[in-house]
Amino acid sequence: MCGRYSLTTPEDHLVEVFDVPPVTFDYRARYNIAPSQNVPVVASDRRGTRLGLLRWGFVPAWADDVSIGSRMINARAESLLDKAAFKRAAVSRRCLVPADGFYEWAAEGGRKVPYWIHSPDREPMGFAGIWERWHLRGREPVFSMAIITVDANDRIEHLHDRMPAIVPAADRKAWLDTETPIANALGLLKPYGGALEAYPVPTLVNSPANDEPGCIERV
Repeated sequence: MCGRYSLTTPEDHLVEVFDVPPVTFDYRARYNIAPSQNVPVVASDRRGTRLGLLRWGFVPAWADDVSIGSRMINARAESLLDKAAFKRAAVSRRCLVPADGFYEWAAEGGRKVPYWIHSPDREPMGFAGIWERWHLRGREPVFSMAIITVDANDRIEHLHDRMPAIVPAADRKAWLDTETPIANALGLLKPYGGALEAYPVPTLVNSPANDEPGCIERV
């Protein structure tokens, strides 16, 4: 599961890393990103590949209300094609969710301790995701996404049994490209083979209302 993450990378570096045009929205460092919020996402359409804001919490096109998204923040890689809500998006609406770290809560001494998990160099990662457009007559369209999860790798499995599917830089274009056969795209979804570090952080991060540098400070 991935229920909270961070993205503090400077805007110009983020654009460079993901090879996209300059952003057209107000971008700021985020230390405690939570479901239902609008978050930066890299996706491709007829206008090309670019960064835009999507709502975290997948809303299927057939849904009666956007509230269903609060229960669909993650999608398991193993069952993407088995879920009616996710199948079409997995084939034709794949995206990358930039992040420089994510949080997991580990049981220690009868309490839940939050950990911030990140690359040793704190460079931004790209979580595999899927997106959808929801629109009912008389309502504004909602563009939403879910983060795909896989089994945790051996570096963090002591914290949680699942982790976001991190797409290596060399595979990002293939993941986004709808010409990539779906079997090949799904083959990119695996426990991350790169280095990750984790350390405990303050319980400040427990509340989505707290979005400040203190959330990623080591304790």
